[in-house]
Amino acid sequence: MDQALTQTDAPIFDPRAFRLTTFEAALTARAREFGARVLAPRAARWDREASFPTDNYRDMAAEGWLGICIPEADGGMGADFRAYCLVAAELGRYCGATALTWNMHVCSTLWTGVLTDDLEMDTATRTQHHAHRGVHYQRILADGAIYSQPFSEGGAAASGAAAFGTTARRVDGGFIINGKKIFASLAGHAHHYGILCTDITDGTASRRNTLYLGVPASAPGVSVVGEWDPLGMRGTVSRNLLFQDVFVPEDALLMPPGLYFQAATRWPHMFMTLTPTYMGLAQAAHDFTVRYLRGEQPGTPPVKRRMYPTKQIAMAEMRVMLEQTKALWFAAITEAGPDPSKEGVLRALAAQHTVMENANALAAKAIRTCGGQAMLKSLPLERIYRDSRCGSLMLPWTAELCIDRIGRDVLYERGETDE
Repeated sequence: MDQALTQTDAPIFDPRAFRLTTFEAALTARAREFGARVLAPRAARWDREASFPTDNYRDMAAEGWLGICIPEADGGMGADFRAYCLVAAELGRYCGATALTWNMHVCSTLWTGVLTDDLEMDTATRTQHHAHRGVHYQRILADGAIYSQPFSEGGAAASGAAAFGTTARRVDGGFIINGKKIFASLAGHAHHYGILCTDITDGTASRRNTLYLGVPASAPGVSVVGEWDPLGMRGTVSRNLLFQDVFVPEDALLMPPGLYFQAATRWPHMFMTLTPTYMGLAQAAHDFTVRYLRGEQPGTPPVKRRMYPTKQIAMAEMRVMLEQTKALWFAAITEAGPDPSKEGVLRALAAQHTVMENANALAAKAIRTCGGQAMLKSLPLERIYRDSRCGSLMLPWTAELCIDRIGRDVLYERGETDE
């Protein structure tokens, strides 16, 4: 079991240097304390067993973290996009699997809260949406309900290139859902699944008809199948979800019809919420190396290795990469909002690619710099390395898709062709 780190860990983003608000500084300080006290001591267990961090969620519910992005008016913490990202990065440095699954939960409140408040709705639709989301918010705050957000289906839908294969058909009082989600984090452990599916009531399958529905895990026709024994992020328990003629009522709508398509088009930074976990892992790889070379890493002999020039050079290279990653990512999450400029979207894609690739590059450099002991499963760096490898593979913005879009969008204006 990993030993908990102390409460003296420096913030990933210094409040003064990065001009954090008072709210952000206080919230990230709380996150560091919580991560060191609660997450770090248990992280090795979830990884070793490939088991869901149920104990962590119990403590997160008790300390209010499940409602971080629920508006204050509804009883939550009221964190906006940037504040959430900064907090999630701090938690990610202590337990990647917990931070990543927590992101899936938080998005059900971030997308329905701050994000939808920026989008266009008539008064009646907005009033109904607030009533619907209030039902879900109270489940979270009063009952500790956990939501997940399964995205992938094995096709082009998760990358935004096609309609979702999971479908919903309108019936009296609600919807009937059929389909399958793969790599569904929290599968079998969430109380509700936030399902993106295509409304086929009119007989057509279009991305514009995407619905976002909250499906109770206990609903007849919902099942969890498949094994879970991956390289990294083992505690996410991302098994497959099947939906066979699952009925949900009208108030299961997490967004009004048509609003998800508007969000995906106008608020693209919404797809960056996986990156904070990996920003935290990048910091964790750096911090482990510092402690190890100084002879201060728990679980290792107090032997200093910092005096060797090769170690100093490696540490310098890691620090440069970390600072570059932090600067670009912070710029991207700071300008997140509706209708970003072309340059803003390119920056977001570049930040996504940079964080997901550099987190693993830093972990690999850390292992090489620290040497053979760093590969021991009794130490956290081996887990950090495996967890960090997963980031660049995650939809909707995989590292490859980011490069594809950046290259195309730099060279072409919207609608421009070579004909």
